[in-house]
Amino acid sequence: MNNAQRIKKVVIAGGGTAGWMAGAAIAKMLQKNVEVVLVESDDIGTVGVGEATIPTLHIFHRLLGLKEAEVMAATNATFKLGISFENWHDINKNYLHSFGYLGKDCWACGFQHFWLKGRQRGIAEDIGAYCPEHLAAREGRFAVLPNQDLNHAYHLDASLYAKYLRQLAEQHGLTRIEGKIATVKQHANGDIAGLTLQSGEEIDGDLFIDCTGFKALLIEQTLNTGFEDWSHWLPCDSAVAVQTKSIAPPIAYTRSIAREAGWQWRIPLQSRVGNGLVYCSKYLSDDAAIKCITDNVEGEMLTQPRLIKFRTGTRRKHWHKNCVAIGLSAGFLEPLESTSIHLIQRSIIRLLQMFPAQGIQSADVDEFNHQTEVELLNIRDFIILHYKVTERSDTPFWRYCRDMDVPESLAHRIALFKQSGKVYKFAQELFGESSWIQVMLGQGLKPEQYHPIVDAMSDSELESFLQQIQANVQRSVAKYPLHNDFIQHYCKATAM
Repeated sequence: MNNAQRIKKVVIAGGGTAGWMAGAAIAKMLQKNVEVVLVESDDIGTVGVGEATIPTLHIFHRLLGLKEAEVMAATNATFKLGISFENWHDINKNYLHSFGYLGKDCWACGFQHFWLKGRQRGIAEDIGAYCPEHLAAREGRFAVLPNQDLNHAYHLDASLYAKYLRQLAEQHGLTRIEGKIATVKQHANGDIAGLTLQSGEEIDGDLFIDCTGFKALLIEQTLNTGFEDWSHWLPCDSAVAVQTKSIAPPIAYTRSIAREAGWQWRIPLQSRVGNGLVYCSKYLSDDAAIKCITDNVEGEMLTQPRLIKFRTGTRRKHWHKNCVAIGLSAGFLEPLESTSIHLIQRSIIRLLQMFPAQGIQSADVDEFNHQTEVELLNIRDFIILHYKVTERSDTPFWRYCRDMDVPESLAHRIALFKQSGKVYKFAQELFGESSWIQVMLGQGLKPEQYHPIVDAMSDSELESFLQQIQANVQRSVAKYPLHNDFIQHYCKATAM
């Protein structure tokens, strides 16, 4: 495929978080080169539960020149330092996956090896004691301080975030067209030629971005790109979401609470809490899921429970012909590690880096799809890890997860860590070594060995080394105010 036609007009099909993130970025960065049009209908709702993010969102905001406090105030946002996983390892066993780095590494091995020997000798605390973000989350402290910024992300209102980005996009020349897409027109070679709305209006374009959600109207219903199903590794296929009033100051982490056949999320915003249950319909009925979530929320319900059906997996190609799928149209990985907005952002930045201004070339398309695949497979494996490595056997769902086969790539990581405590991060991989270590240890995976270079330290030297790191972490965190106090000073919500 070599389409030499110059790209003069980009058409985004669908709004929501994906559509308006794409619209804002393309309109701002390429406003002198292309016309940008976004088509959406006010009558079509969005999934809109992707309210927890990870620190990579800072990259997108810097690209757009956004001010953190302004975005947070406009989106009812709070800070996020990690995710608390409750009942995942086993019932009543909890751990925190924080965004920080653990201790101090050396040239030969990571900090976990020093910690492992320390635990054997009874001179090491829980591994989170050696990470500022971990301790700050536990103590409910946060601030943005000069030269001492904690690695952080956000809890935000996805609908307000889309609204905020819409204003930015339109300031940079994007044209929004209201209407429902009735048909998709194609050229003789199969490329998309344009969209016909129910009103009869026709919108032509050169490059189309599919942000139509699970419908995947362009990438799948029109172009028949194909779907790779991962539900045998990630069996949850349903969710029920509900919003509740806040009854306490917001905490600085997301809660993920394992239930009978899935898990419950709690995402604290400034004025409300986002709640939901991700579950497998094979093991839990929709009615039972609704009862489970309504029985396990705190505060008055602001909305009625809303059912969402999905299938975990990915399009075989995220860029096919002259169409790029972004967001739910590209596939779905459940929001266990809050990667949905990250994947939207990565696709947008990757497209901008490879933007086919002079015409679509096969090499660009292939490279885009290859990079996307590599990143997705690593995220997929990280999420599967939470289900596979567990000691839970109390329900059929958890027995299935514990006993299922996993991708060879993940099986190798698990075996490597169990045998030697080693973890490696590869190019284009989202989650770093500290993330893998925290989750594997938290899920109950204990290495059989530590690196022998640690034995160069005497026990007293190792104890001093660990105590010094812990003391530095405690001194650092003690400087931060309470999380909610800082929010009220720094980014109090302007919209509720």
